[in-house]
Amino acid sequence: MKTHAQAVVIGGGLVGCSILYHLAKLGWTDVVLLERDELTSGSTWHAAANIHGLHDNNNITRIQHYTMNLYKELEKETGQGCGVFQSGSLYLAQTKDREHQLRLQEAKAKFYGLNFYEISRDKAKELHPLAQFDDIRCIMFEPDGGNVDPSGVTHAYAAGARAMGATIERFCPVIGTEQQPDGSWIVRTEKGDIHTQWVVNAGGLWGREVASLAGIELPLQPTEHQYFVTEAIDEVAALGRRLPSIADRDGEYYFRQEGNGLLIGAYEKDMRFWAENGTPLDFAHDLFPDDLDRIMENVIRATERVPVAATAGVKRVINGPMIWSPDSNAIWGPVPELENYFCCTGIIPGFSQSGGLGLLSAQWMIEGEPQYDMFAWDLARFGDWADKAFTKARVEDAYTHRFAIHFPNEERSAGRPARVRPAYDMQKDMGCVFGLNCGWEHPLWFADQPGTVETNGFTRQNWWEPVGREVRMLRENVGVIDISNFANYVIKGPGAQDWLDRLVANRVPTDIGRSCLTPLISVRGGVAGDFTITKVADDEYMMIGSGMAERYHQRFFNMVELHEGTTFEVATDRIAGFNVAGPKSRDVLQRLTNSDLSNDAFRFMRSATIEVAGVSCLAIRVSFTGDLGWELHCAEEDQIRLYTSLLDASRAFGGGPVGGRALGSLRIEKGYGSWGREYSQEYWPQEVALDRLIKLDKDFLHKDAYLAVRDNAAREVLSILSVETTDADAAGGEPIFTPDGKAVGRVTSGAYGYSVGKSLAIGYVNPSVARPGDKVEVFILGKPHDAMILSEPPFDPGGHRLRGTRTAEPEMIK
Repeated sequence: MKTHAQAVVIGGGLVGCSILYHLAKLGWTDVVLLERDELTSGSTWHAAANIHGLHDNNNITRIQHYTMNLYKELEKETGQGCGVFQSGSLYLAQTKDREHQLRLQEAKAKFYGLNFYEISRDKAKELHPLAQFDDIRCIMFEPDGGNVDPSGVTHAYAAGARAMGATIERFCPVIGTEQQPDGSWIVRTEKGDIHTQWVVNAGGLWGREVASLAGIELPLQPTEHQYFVTEAIDEVAALGRRLPSIADRDGEYYFRQEGNGLLIGAYEKDMRFWAENGTPLDFAHDLFPDDLDRIMENVIRATERVPVAATAGVKRVINGPMIWSPDSNAIWGPVPELENYFCCTGIIPGFSQSGGLGLLSAQWMIEGEPQYDMFAWDLARFGDWADKAFTKARVEDAYTHRFAIHFPNEERSAGRPARVRPAYDMQKDMGCVFGLNCGWEHPLWFADQPGTVETNGFTRQNWWEPVGREVRMLRENVGVIDISNFANYVIKGPGAQDWLDRLVANRVPTDIGRSCLTPLISVRGGVAGDFTITKVADDEYMMIGSGMAERYHQRFFNMVELHEGTTFEVATDRIAGFNVAGPKSRDVLQRLTNSDLSNDAFRFMRSATIEVAGVSCLAIRVSFTGDLGWELHCAEEDQIRLYTSLLDASRAFGGGPVGGRALGSLRIEKGYGSWGREYSQEYWPQEVALDRLIKLDKDFLHKDAYLAVRDNAAREVLSILSVETTDADAAGGEPIFTPDGKAVGRVTSGAYGYSVGKSLAIGYVNPSVARPGDKVEVFILGKPHDAMILSEPPFDPGGHRLRGTRTAEPEMIK
């Protein structure tokens, strides 16, 4: 067996073999895959192996189509059959909400040039004469949908990898992974040790056990999953062709042809966990006892759709394990706390995603970064707060709602609360409706009655009016926003300034009390993040960034070495914060402090440590609302005291608490981008107007990558649009077209602009197709809505309110 390799992939299932293949294809041919049993052992061999292209996440849609198109090419390349059947898939909508979802996916398919479109009932009946569609509102057809052979695909990846020089060792359990001082790894097996630069955990059902060898825990939990195949059905055989599959997600089942019979699978409400305390090491090509009674309600709905299914006997039942993450997306990417340890496990729609997972994994390891923003899969979205109890609760919710619609802005309650601040109960008593951000419960909006549960849908919901009141209250008077879900970092020591300067692209403040906004540049020259950095004392800085990106950004922080005597602390857990904003924010705060907050004494982007209601706060004159305001950061134990004082003082000026939904509307009125929506590694600084903050007279992380793209014309430009709509607003992901049907761009964020009286959207627009002043169409609810690209933000475009130079014109407040 080899003793050295560029990478060792642990796990010989579908995904492990895809990663091995793509590593070799991108040039790393000195790679090894270790499989404890035979290839496909675990979940791969018994999968239904359906393939489909569309997903609610645009980038996942792109890689699923890459995967679907790869299989036939893989067959040609390797000579190994993949058992590709692409007779198409029918997507059915029984409800209005499902119709909205499918029409939005149809619009996205048009934008990306993919094959997914509406057909009539008559056409559907022609394609699938054994099904009935009388109760269906809308039918979409995906001609490339279908299924593949699980074993064939896996062995094709393996054959392709071997042909390029990769090595596969079967029946070779891994018994240890040990990191070396230089960051490399020793992978220990019963056949000997391998010294490697990268370890790849593609352990599937054993992903937890493989991770534990490196001292880490992954939020994963296996469940049972059942489907069955009927005996041959005469009516199916008589057709002489293959039927399209049926995706009836409102019915909570899936349906396709298998031989001359039918395959029916379900995600039932009465689900079963498996191997809660660890996957048995001797489990391989094993199944669980049949338990069809558990899915019978789903099966009955399926047989009502295709009645001949009820006349056939059951040929075989597959009840096997699947391993889930808390949100049913992959646990994927390098572990931030370890060097060169990559994970790719917890994948549910593996045969729709395997190619994309393999390609992007190989890109990340070899090139330093994947080509797309895939934070939806990034394991950094979870932290230690995603413990076993949280994971189990969320997996149950994800399984039993597998085919449920994921509505815009939806917040699921399973497993919560995971992390709370001291003010949580106080806010709850105030009628707060909470969201989840990096494990933290944070206020979304405040209802009139405590215990109010928000509704979900594609149209405006029960929070729309209360959020409007919060926005108008802040714009006209003052609002108090809990920003304790922001990420906080403290850098101290003689090398603090130098470390920050070598990290970020803007020049770091040298004077105490000064702050700056700065981008963080990614490996390919894109925008990896944006931060506010404040010098709070000699040799001490505070850096504030996106809370959800806290663990993601740790990878970049690790790339810049700290000087001896300099410390870096993730201080989020011990710091709470509030943004007090609005035209009367100065009046409120001046009641609570002896510090001079006048515009001359405390200018925009300045800071000071001050006493507010007897609480020591780092006060920064900055506001994500685009209005006059201060951020106040205090010790977590002082949160309730400070919050109570701020609310009491604000009520005297017609103010009160404001939540995150209102903040979203406020920042969109100003055209402000947000990490994870507008800012990501995919976009260059000049495309998001952050290039003005980059200082080329100093070195910073990935400066060469930025210089390589600096002079490129913007492919797309971050723009703000006003949209003509009455009952729904853009939420993100909606495509934008010209009135004559030419693709223009896509929405990244949307909201109603309550203080300007317009439905607004922020998104990327191709400047060669459309420019400010042009009329376009935004596909909200999957239907075209007239819109216009604005030349400037509709609220206070000159930034006078923010800087306190004068008040905005009265007509801006409506």
